[in-house]
Amino acid sequence: MEQYQAVGVMLIFVLGFAGFVLFITHFLGPRVANKVKSMPYESGKDAISKPHIPFNIHFFLVGILFLVFDLEVVFLIPWAVVFKDFLSGGMIILFEMIVFIAILLVGYAYAWKKGALDWE
Repeated sequence: MEQYQAVGVMLIFVLGFAGFVLFITHFLGPRVANKVKSMPYESGKDAISKPHIPFNIHFFLVGILFLVFDLEVVFLIPWAVVFKDFLSGGMIILFEMIVFIAILLVGYAYAWKKGALDWE
């Protein structure tokens, strides 16, 4: 536990400093609320339209598909780095990775068939 004492002291210092700053700004900061301060303000102009613009759901679908397939690649990289070590242990690990990639390809084919990858 001695090796973690420096981390503990630093953690206590950081949390104490953050709490102190929040405490001071809460009690010493000015609190004058009026109508002008409550209005939305962006880029030097007053708001003239609704702040929420509807997005096409296709944008989100492509983003989610990108994240899913990108995260699957994260699982492939460590496997590829130690591939030679796996081969000495047997072919079962190679078969498992082939099944993993096959599942990915089925998901990709399904998304392609449903038109999720068509950008119009």
